[in-house]
Amino acid sequence: MSVPDSVKQLLESHDVVYNMVDQPSARYDQWSLREQNLRRCGAIKSIILQDGSSKVLVIITTNSLLDLKALQQHSGRDFCAVNEKELTVFCDKHQLLSVPALPNLAGMKTYVDSAVLEQETILLDVGVSNEVLKISANDFSQLIDAAEIIDIAVCLDQLAAASEQADAEEQIFSAVKNFTSLRIKQRLEETLELPPLPETAQKIMQLRANPDADISDLANVVEMDPSLAAQVVSWASSPYYSAQGGIKSIHDAIVRILGFDMVMNLSLGLALGKTMNLPTDSPKDAAPYWQQAVYTAALVEGLVTVQPRDNRLSFGLAYLSGLLHNFGTLIMAEVFPPHYASICRHIEVNSHVPQHLIDQHILGVSREQISSWLMKVWNMPEEVVFSLRHQNHPYCKGEHENYAKLLFVAQAMLQSRGIGRGTALEIDSSILKELNLNPQMASNALDNLLASEEQLMGIASVLSGS
Repeated sequence: MSVPDSVKQLLESHDVVYNMVDQPSARYDQWSLREQNLRRCGAIKSIILQDGSSKVLVIITTNSLLDLKALQQHSGRDFCAVNEKELTVFCDKHQLLSVPALPNLAGMKTYVDSAVLEQETILLDVGVSNEVLKISANDFSQLIDAAEIIDIAVCLDQLAAASEQADAEEQIFSAVKNFTSLRIKQRLEETLELPPLPETAQKIMQLRANPDADISDLANVVEMDPSLAAQVVSWASSPYYSAQGGIKSIHDAIVRILGFDMVMNLSLGLALGKTMNLPTDSPKDAAPYWQQAVYTAALVEGLVTVQPRDNRLSFGLAYLSGLLHNFGTLIMAEVFPPHYASICRHIEVNSHVPQHLIDQHILGVSREQISSWLMKVWNMPEEVVFSLRHQNHPYCKGEHENYAKLLFVAQAMLQSRGIGRGTALEIDSSILKELNLNPQMASNALDNLLASEEQLMGIASVLSGS
């Protein structure tokens, strides 16, 4: 693909020598992972920001996170992500996939992170296909002579190393101890003021531990919570399960449609979800909480189903992990509202950065670490605790590693189809092999889920109370 005319004119006006370098596309089936390619080759990218009066352009490396607070301290202006519709109009007008990483584009004031200039050769995202533009550092310096060079980005590798520390509880307490600037000075238990395990969930956990528990025992527990019972019946009645005839009771839902294990874990996940309010803030264009939970749980269900029977993970535990995978979002929004709002704004301007690394930058700990810690306090199954903690680490090791890897695969597959905010995640074929997942069968499971998108949205709508 040729260089866009606007880019070509800018380069030629500065007598910059350049050539285009094609970066092979990493794919899982037909899903292009463009952001991954740019980061892999070490390219730089641009981000358009706005405040009340005007727009600016920020240029950073793709392996870094734009720090809005640092930019605000330098500029004295409170920037946020540009309106998505305006960005789409700009890209469509110039036939671009993204905004070229070139200064003063469309006359916008430009800030360049100092780490960009540490590279000997600059690879620029010019907004087309998988090609990047290669120029010398000297030529790039000429292009940015009118830009401001400042420290406004954080290396992702440093954040990733901190996020993968093994002892989640120790890291959480360390983060809390260092929250002086955030005015958080108490121990985690006192700071979070989180509720105990809900009574319904406690009873379900007792049933789980009782080998003699039967359908009537589970139905009695669920029926004691009218709201929960209504949600379970609504779930079973959904066209997604193609139930023949109306669902007359919880017992009916268990026997005919969902099964004992499914209802136990569904009820447990829903009971926990009711302990906290849904966030009043969220990143622009982010999928609502229950939509993310329902889609992930449904895909995990489909992936476990296509695993060979002899190598199949526990359906109930895998499903529960999927339903609770984003529970940390509820905790963060409930306990740290100002800082959660800052995280949302950073997610909006750092579309190339995994969400847990943004958590790490703002709070020093991720929502996955906090949620897994709470699940451990609540004596949830170790499989769930481990999978929530390590769902972003596809190469993690441990007794229950495959539950975490299954969560990673499910979220990566959904993101590749535009469900769930964040950069597309590459699925290494070795991970699929470890999970005994045939790529085509996994892809078919996702296709089946998307074919039932309307029904799943209906379930999510009921759970969210809308």
